[in-house]
Amino acid sequence: MPTPSLAALPIRRLTPRDLAACADLSENRGWPREEHKWGLLLAAGRGYAINDPDGGLVSACVVTSYGPRERPDLAAIGMVLVAERYARQGVGRRLMQHVVTELGTTPLTLHATPYGRPLYEELGFKATGRAEMVRGHFTPGGPEPEATTRAATAEDLPAILRLDEEIFGTDRTHMITRLPAFADQLRVAEEDGQITGYAAAWPNLDNHVVGPLIARDTETAKALIASLAAHTNHVLRTDIDVRHEELLAWVKARGLASTSFNAVMTYSIAELPGDWTRRFAPLTVAAG
Repeated sequence: MPTPSLAALPIRRLTPRDLAACADLSENRGWPREEHKWGLLLAAGRGYAINDPDGGLVSACVVTSYGPRERPDLAAIGMVLVAERYARQGVGRRLMQHVVTELGTTPLTLHATPYGRPLYEELGFKATGRAEMVRGHFTPGGPEPEATTRAATAEDLPAILRLDEEIFGTDRTHMITRLPAFADQLRVAEEDGQITGYAAAWPNLDNHVVGPLIARDTETAKALIASLAAHTNHVLRTDIDVRHEELLAWVKARGLASTSFNAVMTYSIAELPGDWTRRFAPLTVAAG
């Protein structure tokens, strides 16, 4: 149980001005600072935090909501962190309970590490899927994927948004329209003038994270990954739904290795909306 003084600390909203404090909290827990990602999440989502009276943050998390502003269809919870000195004192549970209560009837999702999963299960989240993180230098090999890809242009954005809403299952315009500035690469797959998939590669420390990865089929997903890899010298990292066994086997045969697994969890819905067969990887596990 938290001490009375800790329990009395108020929960407040984060703002973009809290970027450095959030990065400091990540570093405190042995995570990379990831300021670029924090910047996106704080701009596109709602952050919650508890201030440390001695400076910095006791705890923080970010919620990214999708669909109508007044009544979201889905909200993703991510970056749930508690400072080391306050660990195992009920702070994370208190912050999560506050967020779940504030979001009311909105269906929720999150990616849980093995360490965090027991807490989320206590709060009523159910494991409904699994994602595998893979990482490494991509080495081309074997037959080239049979799909045409190219760099996305501003004119492609309406088609990307339509395809994304169809496959993701709800509108996330406020996040996808930030991709051209957030990502180093944004590429589309195209056939007969129709966009059949898209993917981004965004910078995170010494690697490029591939996400989102949306494609009509596995061959198209392969082509998008290969095209992103061809335009960077950085290590690639991505989180692939484990049901996409063929894609996972293909990237592993080309230099990416499994590093960890996260449970995909939901609250008040049996499974995520949209079409998982065409949704291969999230933009980031913190935002879905």
